[in-house]
Amino acid sequence: MASITVFEAGYCTHRACMALRGAGWSTCAFPARAYLIETRQRRWLWDTGYAEHFRDHTRSGLFALYPMVTPVHFEPAQAMAAQLRARGLRPADLDGIILSHFHGDHVAGLRDFPGVPLICSGAGWQATRRHRGLAALRRAYVPGLMPDDFDARLQAIERFEQVALPTSLAPFTHSWVLPGANREVQLVDLPGHAAGHIGAFVQTDAGWTLLAADAAWSPRSYRELRGPARLAGLIMENVPAYYATLARLHQLHHAGGATILLTHEGAL
Repeated sequence: MASITVFEAGYCTHRACMALRGAGWSTCAFPARAYLIETRQRRWLWDTGYAEHFRDHTRSGLFALYPMVTPVHFEPAQAMAAQLRARGLRPADLDGIILSHFHGDHVAGLRDFPGVPLICSGAGWQATRRHRGLAALRRAYVPGLMPDDFDARLQAIERFEQVALPTSLAPFTHSWVLPGANREVQLVDLPGHAAGHIGAFVQTDAGWTLLAADAAWSPRSYRELRGPARLAGLIMENVPAYYATLARLHQLHHAGGATILLTHEGAL
C-alpha cells in the first residue's frame, strides 16, 4: 500500500473567523503542508508549499498585496526541495508533482524541481493561465511562480483512466487513476475553492486517506458543516460548488470512509 509523509513548508497567518465562521478574531497560523506519496517503486510530491520564489514575486508591485493579506512566515530550510534533499531525495527521484490547484502557497516551489512532470487539472490550468494583474491576484495566482516550461511538463488528469470508486468512499463515485501508482492513488474533483481544485484518495495500510487540499481550512468545517466567513467567498472560484464539496466531505467523514487531511488546518 502507499504511504504519506507530511511536511510543512512555511505558514501564513489570518483571523480565525475567516477560515471558520464564528471562530473569533484571534490570529491563527495556517501551515502550508505538502505530502510525499510513495508506493512500492514510485514517489510523487503533492503540492510544494511556500518557497523563496514566493517572496521574490510578491516583494513589490500589485502582488505585494498578497502577503499583506496573509502574512507569510518561511525559512529557506523549509523549502520542499531542501526538506527532500535532507532525506536523500533529489528532484529526479520524483515521478511527478501533483498540484491540487494553482494558488501561490501551493506552487511556489515548482521552480526548485526542474524537469519533474507536473500533474494537475488541465481544465483548471486553462482557466487560470490567462489571468494577469488584479484578476490573477484575486485568484491568489502569481504567474511568475510558474516554470517557463510548465506546458511541456504538464500531464492533465482528464487524460488518465477514469474508474468507479469503492462504495465506501461515497458520496465520491469516480476518480482518475494516477498512472504507475497501482491504483493506490485516485484523483478526484473538489470544485469550488479554485479552478481545477482536486484531491487524492490514497490507499494506505490504515485505509483510505483523502488529501483534500483547500476544500476546508479546519476539520471542524467538514465535521460540523460550517464554512468560513462570508468574506472568504470573494476569493473562491464558485461559492455554491465550494459548499457542495464541503457537504460531500461532511458525509464522507461521518460515514468513516476515509481520513481527511487538509493543507492549511490550523489550531481551530
